[in-house]
Amino acid sequence: MSGKNIDNLVSMANQIGDFFAPMKDHRKSMDEIAGHLKRSWDPRMRTALMNHVEQHDGEGLRPIVLEAVRTHKMI
Repeated sequence: MSGKNIDNLVSMANQIGDFFAPMKDHRKSMDEIAGHLKRSWDPRMRTALMNHVEQHDGEGLRPIVLEAVRTHKMI
């Protein structure tokens, strides 16, 4: 996936994180972020995001999004 495309995925993932991060229960926030990605994103998008996390340490992702992706294995 090109750099521009991964930048778009990172941006979209961060928007999802921004929506769920204010929840009082951190674990529930991560579950909701991961659940949204699993339900709403095409498998190719999730794979590209996971590759970005593995190859570039999730550069640009908000900490809660990165934690959710690593914890829930989005593929």
